[in-house]
Amino acid sequence: MLTRSEEDHIKAVHALLEVGGSASTTEVAERLGTKASSVTVMLKKLADKGLMKHEPYYGVKLTAKGKAAALMLVRKHRLWETFLVDRLGFGWEEVHEVAEQLEHVRSTKLIDSLSEYLGNPAFDPHGDPIPDRNGRFPSRSTVLLTDCPLGAAIRIAAVQDGSDGLLQLLNRKGIGIGMELAVAARQEFDGSVDLQPAKGATITLSAMVAAHLLVEATGTKAKSSH
Repeated sequence: MLTRSEEDHIKAVHALLEVGGSASTTEVAERLGTKASSVTVMLKKLADKGLMKHEPYYGVKLTAKGKAAALMLVRKHRLWETFLVDRLGFGWEEVHEVAEQLEHVRSTKLIDSLSEYLGNPAFDPHGDPIPDRNGRFPSRSTVLLTDCPLGAAIRIAAVQDGSDGLLQLLNRKGIGIGMELAVAARQEFDGSVDLQPAKGATITLSAMVAAHLLVEATGTKAKSSH
């Protein structure tokens, strides 16, 4: 049985390892908004429980037991986000903080029932993959929007590191997960990208926004405006 604080530290380490391959005490502290000294104490406690291993100069790594615990937290968080958006009508920019609270519910039966109720979704409202009860992720082939050639027909698959501000901006632009578009133009001056939906006006995204969007090919070649 883990405390909420222990679970938060495990999840933070897992997230850092996924992004950068390392998790130092300072990085964990920054992610959790706490003091490095308290993180040091907690990571030692988790290591004593067999959930982590400390590697000098490289930070901490999760053991198999620790990774399983982290993936269960990820599963719960993303299922709750899906429930909040699909069943309760929350906006995708509203659900993270609520899911942060709900992910600490301990009942495995409840989470499995929640997944079944939702139709065992493979991806959450932000396009992030949902691990199954065995920690396995669904596979999918995606690329960054910034890497797509002109004329490519694409579908918005996921938002990387989506802050509330970014999600709100995408809402104003009318961009959402599953939306199909064509890469119409790319401006050399600032790297902004023009996207053409099947109907309606061209949507322009800055290079910074485009760098946070993962897309997948739809299999249909679109015409470029240039």
